[in-house]
Amino acid sequence: MEDLGRPIAYLALDEGTPVFDHTGARVGVVERVVADLPMDIFEGLIIQEMPLFGRHLFADADQIAELHERGALLSVGREDLREYSETAVAKRNRASSRRTGEGRFRALLRHAWHWISTRS
Repeated sequence: MEDLGRPIAYLALDEGTPVFDHTGARVGVVERVVADLPMDIFEGLIIQEMPLFGRHLFADADQIAELHERGALLSVGREDLREYSETAVAKRNRASSRRTGEGRFRALLRHAWHWISTRS
């Protein structure tokens, strides 16, 4: 595995940054960082699997060991990642809002913001 550079925060991670599994094998590249920016909560990464134009995988925040300038290192193998779908993220957000007691209106606003921010 190449030198990944200095450690960084999730906010500084760029689209196209290589993603490696726990063995150092390249999984793909960062397609998008998933986060609740107003609450400063890092949720995970959407990874474009290699070869390019493959499927999209989702790495939950607890599956990510390190973030660096030139790469993200996972704490798990490719086989432990789940395939990404907008539906799965929406279901998880609804479950999260029930656990936190978040009101329906606030949950709808958060979901709308997620939908708008993922369309760019």
